[in-house]
Amino acid sequence: MAKILIAEDEQDIRELVAFALRLSGHDVITFTNGQEAWENSKSEMPDLILLDVRMPIMTGYEACERIKSNPATTHIPIVFLSAKGQEAEIQAGLNAGACEYLLKPFAPDELAKQIQVILDKF
Repeated sequence: MAKILIAEDEQDIRELVAFALRLSGHDVITFTNGQEAWENSKSEMPDLILLDVRMPIMTGYEACERIKSNPATTHIPIVFLSAKGQEAEIQAGLNAGACEYLLKPFAPDELAKQIQVILDKF
């Protein structure tokens, strides 16, 4: 299946998302902040990146912008997974370069299905 990079600072959520995606057959790499996601995106070359918005060191928005500005990683689809569901937050995520903005809380099986639909588009 696909290689998915996850950046989420909350350990319980990070582990739940990783578990759900691994159960669906994906190879998952996890990081705790946006800077780690950005720094490792080129070397890992995932098929999809899943970012939280609010993280220490570097936000998901900043990481997304940096990943999308690099010619080597600009093609990688980025999805935000956040509890911040206000229209301005969603628009900021899409403006940063994300292809989708999903909301917490989520059902793990539904998240895996949504991620597969996005992967199928790309």
